[in-house]
Amino acid sequence: MDVPVLAPVYVGGVQLGAYASRKLLDAPAGQDLLRACSTNVDNLSAGRWQTLGLSALVVEEPMELPYALLLLAVLGYAEYARGAWWTAGVFLLGHVGATLLVYGGLVASRPSPATRSALDVGTSYGFYGVAGALTGTLPRGPWRTGARLALLALGARPLLRRQRTFTDAGHAVAVCLGMAASWSGRR
Repeated sequence: MDVPVLAPVYVGGVQLGAYASRKLLDAPAGQDLLRACSTNVDNLSAGRWQTLGLSALVVEEPMELPYALLLLAVLGYAEYARGAWWTAGVFLLGHVGATLLVYGGLVASRPSPATRSALDVGTSYGFYGVAGALTGTLPRGPWRTGARLALLALGARPLLRRQRTFTDAGHAVAVCLGMAASWSGRR
């Protein structure tokens, strides 16, 4: 097993990009960059499919240190345990799969103009997907079942609030996609 390289490069790149855009761009230019990378309904309906990849490379503001370290730990462990290609594939499955499923649900529900153009960028869908997939690395039995139930509860909890968002639904979907992907990574 190799030392993780992709995870620190990715997390560091996203963080550095967030700090650089804050430092080098004025507020309107920063918002324009985020809107150009967003996987919102307006962009995807207009055929801007490149946002499916770009949106995972930018965040609205630099990640808080605890989240950045947790993201690094989850991606780094996945890369160590399963390899860089598996980790990247599961991350993309969580990110792109959840984005497209949420997009389909939003289009079907005819969202308000504010929801159609809402910013939707960041690392969280991929993070939740990889975290869900890592449950498959635990031994069969109560630890794996408990971890899966805890992640499902964590993903579903925001959906029970009165003020839920489409991003909350995306997190729950990404966890489920990751868990499904865990079957592909068994050795």
